[in-house]
Amino acid sequence: MAWKDHVRNVVPYTPGEQPESKNIIKLNTNENPYPPSNAVKQALHDLDTNDLRLYPSPKATDLVKALADYYHVEEDNVFVGVGSDDVIGMAFLTFFNSSKPILFPDISYSFYSVWADLYQIPYERPALDENFKLKKEDYYKENGGIIIPNPNAPTAIYEELANIEDIISHNRDVVVMIDEAYIDFGGKSALSLVSKYDNLLVIQTYSKSRSMAGMRIGYAIGNKELIQYLNAVKNSYNSYTMNAPSIIAGVASLQDKPYFESTVDRVIKTRERVKKQMKEIGFLFTDSLANFLFASHKMIPARELFEELREKNIYVRYFDSARIDNYLRISIGTDEEMDQLLHELKKIVNKRGI
Repeated sequence: MAWKDHVRNVVPYTPGEQPESKNIIKLNTNENPYPPSNAVKQALHDLDTNDLRLYPSPKATDLVKALADYYHVEEDNVFVGVGSDDVIGMAFLTFFNSSKPILFPDISYSFYSVWADLYQIPYERPALDENFKLKKEDYYKENGGIIIPNPNAPTAIYEELANIEDIISHNRDVVVMIDEAYIDFGGKSALSLVSKYDNLLVIQTYSKSRSMAGMRIGYAIGNKELIQYLNAVKNSYNSYTMNAPSIIAGVASLQDKPYFESTVDRVIKTRERVKKQMKEIGFLFTDSLANFLFASHKMIPARELFEELREKNIYVRYFDSARIDNYLRISIGTDEEMDQLLHELKKIVNKRGI
């Protein structure tokens, strides 16, 4: 079977488990526990299904315009795709074509190394320090491009914008991408730097703070030339990436800012409450500014906690990886879901007499 010698063989990304059962508390994939705005529901209700026989706008014009208006940039500064994964993957394909290695943290979104392997891009992963913080000096060396998640996943840590700008300013000859999937839950976005640095691409998503993971909407904002290059590659790969319902729903979501802000606030308040209550039973955390906690217990191994919670139909994320194999990543659910989580955790702790 000589054909196997020519297969592009990669180790795929492993997403969080998506159980078939509905009778669970699902805290393992950082989805928003609240539904999208009623404006989204109404927009989809009003959708003329006869229009679905037509191809959607290849430029996703309505969504691009709505995002440009929302962020006070030009339409030529906006690129959209099928979730931020699609946007980042397209950006890897577009901008990371040097023989020099690209750089991203050793503990970060595990899809980065998958894309690099898929596109045969050399890469290095500078180690975060003992507190899971970036060492900005590690990004001063020669490279073929940089991508940094901020806040980071799975650590939930936010890097101050001054540190992000320092890295960008030391790398003006390559494209620097800031992956801001969780930025709405805390911290300042690097969007304010886009007009200052022509090599900066900021990537965000509807999957977390806008409660629309199922619609698959992601976007990037950068200078016009970067966006032109991205669109050229996209149109050489698949012109019709965004489906019509997603475009319509994406526009509607932006029109209900009060609901968006109230939902984000609810998640943040629940996050802070649960941190305090988990600390009382022996848990330790990074300083989360995301919609999840990165937690370990002083006495109980993370794998044991993961398995015992799973037996109670509470799903959290466990990473069997170096440096983080004693941590759980716990998405913030509703108050009721988090109360049930706390109840089961207390039972586990008490059972061990801790």
